[in-house]
Amino acid sequence: MSSLQALCSGLPLWPLPENQGRWAGVPHAPVRTPGLSPAEEQLALRNALRYFPLDVQELLAPEFAQELRLYGHIYMYRFCPHIEMRAYPMKQYPCRTKAAAAIMHMIMNNLDPAVAQFPQELVTYGGNGQVFSNWAQFWLTMSYLSQMTEEQTLVMYSGHPLGLFPSSPEAPRLVITNGMVIPNYSSRTEYEKLFAMGVTMYGQMTAGSYCYIGPQGIIHGTVLTLLNAGRRYLGVNDLAGKVFVTSGLGGMSGAQAKASVIVGCIGVIAEVDKAALMKRHQQGWLMEMTNNLDHCIERLRKAKEKKEILSLGYHGNVVDLWERLVHELDTTGELLVDLGSDQTSCHNPFNGGYYPVQLGFAEAQSLMASNPATFKGLVQESLRRQVSAINRLAKENFFFWDYGNAFLLEAQRAGADVEKKGAERTEFRYPSYVQHIMGDIFSQGFGPFRWVCTSGDPQDLAITDQLATSVLEEAICGGVNPGTRLQYEDNIHWIREAAKHQLAPVVLSRDHHDVSGTDSPFRETSNIYDGSAFCADMAVQNFVGDAFRGATWVALHNGGGVGWGEVMNGGFGLVLDGTQEAEKKAKMMLSWDVSNGVARRCWSGNQKAYETICETMKENKGLVVTLPYEVADEHLLHQALWP
Repeated sequence: MSSLQALCSGLPLWPLPENQGRWAGVPHAPVRTPGLSPAEEQLALRNALRYFPLDVQELLAPEFAQELRLYGHIYMYRFCPHIEMRAYPMKQYPCRTKAAAAIMHMIMNNLDPAVAQFPQELVTYGGNGQVFSNWAQFWLTMSYLSQMTEEQTLVMYSGHPLGLFPSSPEAPRLVITNGMVIPNYSSRTEYEKLFAMGVTMYGQMTAGSYCYIGPQGIIHGTVLTLLNAGRRYLGVNDLAGKVFVTSGLGGMSGAQAKASVIVGCIGVIAEVDKAALMKRHQQGWLMEMTNNLDHCIERLRKAKEKKEILSLGYHGNVVDLWERLVHELDTTGELLVDLGSDQTSCHNPFNGGYYPVQLGFAEAQSLMASNPATFKGLVQESLRRQVSAINRLAKENFFFWDYGNAFLLEAQRAGADVEKKGAERTEFRYPSYVQHIMGDIFSQGFGPFRWVCTSGDPQDLAITDQLATSVLEEAICGGVNPGTRLQYEDNIHWIREAAKHQLAPVVLSRDHHDVSGTDSPFRETSNIYDGSAFCADMAVQNFVGDAFRGATWVALHNGGGVGWGEVMNGGFGLVLDGTQEAEKKAKMMLSWDVSNGVARRCWSGNQKAYETICETMKENKGLVVTLPYEVADEHLLHQALWP
């Protein structure tokens, strides 16, 4: 067992730690097949060895070469720390600044086996969302953070700590970029090679920016999504007896079970990985499990009749579940599902993000590595089958939405029937949850932030909950419009229910249900219709603007939940320590972080965003933005183009 002091003292070299390889009993990332040439393999090995002095390279070279050939990447398993990996109370870290201690706290939380999907491969969630590319980077980063002063900034290049550079107390203590690949080379194939060579990294949205706090970070957004889906599609505020069917209990998708219970519906979630299913059940997030489809349907029918609150995990493929629901409809006339979505990691469909229905879990993992082309064909056939079943149910009073995981995008690429005639490139037969459910909320400036109690004391968490609730209640008492009031009440409900459901305390950061930091044409900005959905100015401006308005750290990513090359994301971390300086930074930075996105939606023609930004300008005399004139009507446009 190592110590935090030892963890911050740099790479352990003399003596080298024992190489224990991959640990048994821990979930591991699927084997990658980057297809490196001999010259590229040599480059990958050279890039890994550059972290180490010459006198240990002779021992490490064959070991790293073997990792590359066995797993498709050099993770440096020998250097996986022998310490209980978790978020220790901030005061225990041997640092010279509070900011550095908070960052260390968050890094270790991202790698906690209770949080991380594949902890030994430094993958937090989504199948390939890395915290670092290898363990050498982890050790060096912890060492730099322990040394850092208030007049230095640590710079990270896709997991690689470039070093500590002179800065100022007002500047961010940490600046992160992940996956900044030249656009013409930002393809999946290129990514697999570049990652294998150790030169770039896919940080998802909150893994590589050290802001992930486990599925509890997304429960808030999932709760809001389900509540607003009920209002929009079913016309109800009470979801009792309503059935929500989806898939995924791994990283972020693990939130779906707990969110279903909090909103009071019946959630049935399919998961092919038994380890993920068991993990959620043992945490108390999943009430019941079954691997029998007959029992699953009977349990669902019983819960629906009695209007039970239930989260039921089905250990099996979601395609089987959807097709069985179609069978029940066609043979009995009974529609057993009201709402549906999908949270498989479809941004990464051919490397463990989506498992084909034709194969068992272990068989699929084997074929994925041995015959990627055949595996891809089975995945695409499975996607077509899943969409076909959903289409049949959607002819009845059933509503499906894309949860921003690239499900419909990949289904389209697979040839599934998801087309919407006359639609924009970002639209399909079924809407993105942003288009129909969360879009108007974003346009009003609402989006869930997450806060982390770095003390690890539940009493401190309770106090922050109380403070947040009181602010929202005061705002309601001050008078707000009905739509805004509803969102405030939803958030108050969330805070109170989160406490009841004992979600563990884990620095203020942002959720992926994002007003401003993300340009994602198939998710966060899928309701931008002025032609700019594929432009990424907002995310970059968010990253830069947060940096000079007081953020403790900032991050800019190629890729998020929708996938590499499909999205740009700007993230932040903000340490609040009760000082007046922290208060000033919070007011300045958070105002920009939200207003940037509202103003962008206002300019694209969203009426709610226009109203919100006008109100904000009245309240904040320092805010002056360019507002669009009234949009021309269709007749005028037609006459001008085709007189």
